[in-house]
Amino acid sequence: MSIENPITSVDNEPATSVAGRLTGHLGTGSVIFMVVAAAAPLTVIAGTVPIGIAVGDGAAFPAMYVICAVILLLFATGFMAMTRHIPQAGGFYAYVGHGLGRSAGLGAAFLAVLSYTAVLVAVYGYIGSALNALISSHGGPPFPWWGYTSVILVFTAVLGYRHIDLSSKVLGVLLIAEVAIVIIVDAFVVGHNGSGHGMSTAALHPAAIASGAPGIALIFALAGFLGFEATAVYRDEARDPERTIPRATYGALILIGVFYAISSWSVISAWGDSGSVQEATTNPGGMLAATAQRVIGGAGADIVQVLLVSSLFAAVLSFHNVTARYLFALGNTGVLPSAWGRSHHKHASPYAASVAVTVLAGLILVICIAAGLDPVTEVFTWFAGIATLGVVALMLFTCLAVLVFFRRTRLDTRTWNTIIAPGIGLVALAACFVLTVANLPLLVGGSTTLAAIFAGGLAASLLAGPVVARLRPNAHAISQTVFDAQKLDELL
Repeated sequence: MSIENPITSVDNEPATSVAGRLTGHLGTGSVIFMVVAAAAPLTVIAGTVPIGIAVGDGAAFPAMYVICAVILLLFATGFMAMTRHIPQAGGFYAYVGHGLGRSAGLGAAFLAVLSYTAVLVAVYGYIGSALNALISSHGGPPFPWWGYTSVILVFTAVLGYRHIDLSSKVLGVLLIAEVAIVIIVDAFVVGHNGSGHGMSTAALHPAAIASGAPGIALIFALAGFLGFEATAVYRDEARDPERTIPRATYGALILIGVFYAISSWSVISAWGDSGSVQEATTNPGGMLAATAQRVIGGAGADIVQVLLVSSLFAAVLSFHNVTARYLFALGNTGVLPSAWGRSHHKHASPYAASVAVTVLAGLILVICIAAGLDPVTEVFTWFAGIATLGVVALMLFTCLAVLVFFRRTRLDTRTWNTIIAPGIGLVALAACFVLTVANLPLLVGGSTTLAAIFAGGLAASLLAGPVVARLRPNAHAISQTVFDAQKLDELL
């Protein structure tokens, strides 16, 4: 069966849930908090930006965030045009299923679950290492990274089990704190006129943008936007989904793009163009803290360290919630065990799916621990590389689904929203996908064999769609319908 429309109680508290329904009254701001927190802004500025500077196009790297934001806004135009015609909160798989058919939709669902689980595991590895570094640097006893990760895993499981409003409040506080410290660093850099030689202008020059390895720079910039598209997953828990979801999607994209571009520009300006490349190359993990110490003082560096941990936790909680809602949707449509499609009678949360995500992530982490993988250079880097490739592929399929859906149904005749924007977005995302595949070995530690294994796993999850469609003909039945306006009105 399909996911029902949201229900809320009169007093805005979680209503007693009906099995198969999620409830909530998330507004635009709350949904933005959820998805921007998943993007982990402080983690991106502290971790991804130095890598983009060092191995990408140097001091011109901020321009890549602008380019990515434009590409994703084109994608979002078609994505949001189709949102009002999708009665499900299934995220990418619902869109692909309605546009390209049931088999493709199921393949996208499995690919999404694998991709979001991968990024969840990646961040679990990073946060364990970051906590260990923070505590040991302040005189705490040394402890294995996986011990700290285990504590975070349990805490995340508790919040994921509860009503979504609790998670959104926690994420809101953490997000405000991490964004605030970066903005303070930005303000100090601008106040000091960069490194004393003026603010960087490299990102304004096409020759500088195209220098070095712009393809790699584009991939790392695109990775910073992972999670923005998850606004659609919260459809059933939004106060007014037809307005809240589009506003939150555009708002999150613009905020993320502007924040990344300005903050990376200020970090570069604090060191100068050549100095920033040198610092990013020699001290990638500590570049932001060093920048804060340089322009604010030791207290600023300490605050950055603490808030980096909170930023990682916000990302863990957000991706946990997104993955749980994918499993919930798949359980609700009979693709996965129906128990995963049940909502809690009190918290109106996808509690069974949330538990399943915790167990799945825990098992993968146990394998990583047994294999002796480094939490940052291997667990984080490898699994983040898998997730980037998977999500780019999902957006590519979704863009194609939008074009096919509107051409077939004629439910929206706006040329820009249904043809031009998604068409340009499709071409741009195809280019990003090719670049990601070509550079996948770099993203997973330089191993061609490992890159082939991971890419094969993603391909297998996508091909599982047609297999499940044949084995379970009644599952995900809504995507079997050939839509026209009358049938869609009946479904809605």
